[in-house]
Amino acid sequence: MAVHHFLLILGSYLLGSLPSGYLVSLAAGGVDIRQRGSGNPGAANVYTILGPGPGIATLIGDILKGYFPVWIAQHAVPGAENLALLCGAAAIVGHAWMFFLSFNGGKAVATTAGVFLALLPGPMLIALAIFLFSVWFSKHIAVGSMAGAAAFPFITILAGSPPSVSLLAFFSCALILIRHVSNVGRLREGTEANYDKGSDLEKS
Repeated sequence: MAVHHFLLILGSYLLGSLPSGYLVSLAAGGVDIRQRGSGNPGAANVYTILGPGPGIATLIGDILKGYFPVWIAQHAVPGAENLALLCGAAAIVGHAWMFFLSFNGGKAVATTAGVFLALLPGPMLIALAIFLFSVWFSKHIAVGSMAGAAAFPFITILAGSPPSVSLLAFFSCALILIRHVSNVGRLREGTEANYDKGSDLEKS
């Protein structure tokens, strides 16, 4: 692997590690989002605790953390599709295990969306539609995240994507679903926050 390829992958991980939700929450209300709600430093928890403005700001930041590493790799080394995939994977891993938060991190939904908006915008928009419908139907962001993630790998296959792209989609899906195990428990108990009501859940 060329040195500049390694640096691009490392930079992608560090960009993915930028704690958007943590920084937005501190700026918006002096809140350490890791100590509120679900304890997750992602957009859904920021939205639940601090409202639409900080939540949307976090969402945009997390999407861009996934989009730009892939976009930069695509333009810095044209034709190196595997490098773009590795940079995308590094950004997703960076969000899930943030270097700047002692390797704690979020659930990687928005960052994964950013990665695949750069790689496969059409299939990603279909997954987004599934996400939005599932959130509307269930009133739970977590349900939409899991539904969109579970459907996306199969959408990439139906779209005729290269096996390496579908493999990254399956990896991302597995990571997102594993990261939502605590949400499944709260859904069963009826304590998961509704997106339109919110609740300051005790960290679990």
